[in-house]
This record gives sequence, structure tokens and C-alpha cells, in this order.
Amino acid sequence: MSAITIQRLSKTYPGAQPVHALDDIDLQVRQGEFVALLGPSGCGKSTLLNLIAGFEQPSDGELRVDGKPVAKPGPERGVVFQEAALFPWLNVWDNVVFGPQMAGKPKAEYEAHAHEMLEITGLSQFTKHLPVQLSGGMRQRVGIARVLTLGSQVLLMDEPFGALDAQTRLTMQELLLSVWSRLQKTVVFVTHDIDEAILLADTIYVMSARPGRITTRIDVPIERPRSLELTTSDVFNRLKRDIMRQIRH
Repeated sequence: MSAITIQRLSKTYPGAQPVHALDDIDLQVRQGEFVALLGPSGCGKSTLLNLIAGFEQPSDGELRVDGKPVAKPGPERGVVFQEAALFPWLNVWDNVVFGPQMAGKPKAEYEAHAHEMLEITGLSQFTKHLPVQLSGGMRQRVGIARVLTLGSQVLLMDEPFGALDAQTRLTMQELLLSVWSRLQKTVVFVTHDIDEAILLADTIYVMSARPGRITTRIDVPIERPRSLELTTSDVFNRLKRDIMRQIRH
């Protein structure tokens, strides 16, 4: 069953000089699959993610999530941005439960689930901290816990670790592998980092420069569970070289 189905999708921004951002995109994401969108800056990866999120509408083509056309944002599609986008005046707990509270859900319905999501993201000891008291990596953990607490079945992640230092980025990749393994959410992950795409994803879609097109679909032939150590393996490096050649081409 496909959680996300995209057929012949295009996106053009009108204006005196129209920008043709995406062209003839065909893509399917199965329920529980981890998909990476990989390509150079400006190729339309984030635009495609925004279309799936419902923040924008396609100029042409079809986009469905769980068989339904996407007309607007919805809680079934949670977005983790490049920056955590937390409310600076709210502590970690209040940021994480903000969504269910605004949806009018009773406390008894979301409280236990929020505690569980804080536990699996390593935040149980930081519930009273304000965002300013946290590192960049910890703030991104809060952003992930907030989306998970909403109960979103589809996670849309727009280079969430791109602004982190190298060591923190590896830690967050390891955390995401653990969270995905435990919860089996459907994930669409935007990145321009080949190592990150191979480490995390079941399937990689390589995109061309603008207008963005899907040039290659790659099934990652590495079994799960995965660890950071596999980034030094022969199979990992062979796949990395193949992808690098395709991107250069």
C-alpha cells in the first residue's frame, strides 16, 4: 500500500520571470518506508516536501496521501524543519504538547504518549528547560518529539540536521534510526548529504538541478538495523561512489 503517491507533478512559480521548480515528478512511498530525496541545492527538494505537507499546491499533476488528494496541511503529516521552530517562551513539555492542546484533545489522551515520545528522544530530563537553554541538537530533538506526539503517520523532514556540527549530526542520525525502528513511521527526508541518505533510507530518489526531476531511484541494499559503523563498509562506499557519479553526470 502506498502512503504517498505522486504522478506527473510539476510546480511553476508565476511572475515576470516564472520559475519552473519541479517537472514531471513520479514517486511512490510505501507505508512505513523511509525515503530520502537527494540532490543539489535549488533542485526543488524542499518544494516537493512543501507540496506533500500541503503548504503549497502543484501547478500540474496528482499528489495523494493515503489515497486522498492533499489540499492543505494536516496533523497526519508532521513536518520537522531545518530549524526546530520552537516557541521560545514555552518549555520543552509545553512545546511538545502544544499541538494536541490546540486540537482540543483532553490531557488524559495525550499526556502518556507525550512522555513516551520524550523518553525515546532522550528528553525526559529536560521537560522544564526553555529552548534557549538547549543545544541545537537538543532543540531538534524537541521538534521531532513534538511531531511524534501529534501522532503523525507521515514525517516530512527538511534537512533537519543540516545546521548541526558533524558530531551532533551523527548522534541525531543514530537517534532517528532508533526512533524509526521503534515506531515504523513513513518518512520523507530531504538531504544533500549522500552519506546521510544511504545511512537512513530504504529508498533514495536522486533529483536533477532545476527544474527538479527524478533521475534515479535507488533501493539501498543494506539490512536493518543499521549503525554508524556501516559508513566505513565496502558496500556503503561502493554505493556512495555510484551515487556521486550519477549526481556529477
